[in-house]
Amino acid sequence: MSSTDPNRISLADKLQGPSLGHALGTDHLGRDMAARLLHGGRAALSVGLLAVAGSVLLAVVAGGLSGYFGGALDVVLGALFNVLLTVPGLILTLAIIGVLGTGQLSLLVALIGADWAGQARVIRGAVLEAREQGYVEAARAVGARNLYLLARHIAPNVAGTVAVLATLDLAGVVLTVTSLSFLGIGVQPPQADWGTMLNDSRPFAGSYPSLMLLPGACIVTFALSANLAGDAIRDLLDPVRR
Repeated sequence: MSSTDPNRISLADKLQGPSLGHALGTDHLGRDMAARLLHGGRAALSVGLLAVAGSVLLAVVAGGLSGYFGGALDVVLGALFNVLLTVPGLILTLAIIGVLGTGQLSLLVALIGADWAGQARVIRGAVLEAREQGYVEAARAVGARNLYLLARHIAPNVAGTVAVLATLDLAGVVLTVTSLSFLGIGVQPPQADWGTMLNDSRPFAGSYPSLMLLPGACIVTFALSANLAGDAIRDLLDPVRR
């Protein structure tokens, strides 16, 4: 096995500092820290991206239908949004995982189920605003169908909101994934994950602080980068700034 295997255990090499063989040292089981950080980021990011994609897709469908068609559909979906938003996201995530059990699929379903309602409400507001624009009314007056209006006029105006929501939400989802992994109900060992690495390093925080500082720095850096990217996309798509 290569020394870059994130799950390779070598007790003879445990708790070593940086060296040629281990650029960032090893943990309490002799596993390469650099390899585990890289694989841990891939695990958190893959789950986060899938969760954001699923929640945004569900939010676009529900929020778009609610905002565009209104009426009884808007009342029913709006009530559903309100009910889901009354429950804190982390509590709802834990409840879904408690029903479905641990595992990446259960974690993915829980993240989507706890996250989509807030996004749908924002998208509903954006669709409502776009629907009342003069050019949409003019297109409707000359006989444009709903599908054409949604694809040609509504979607382009809401795309910026959706992009910003997805980018900003990614940081929160990854933080949730690592938090759940820290508690032992997210990504399961032996798969490397930043949250799991934080939990494993707690007994050595005083004597080997790098074991906790390195995954913590990765989480903070990623969250900050995702938020900065969201701000940049928002500014780029803002018609006033353009």
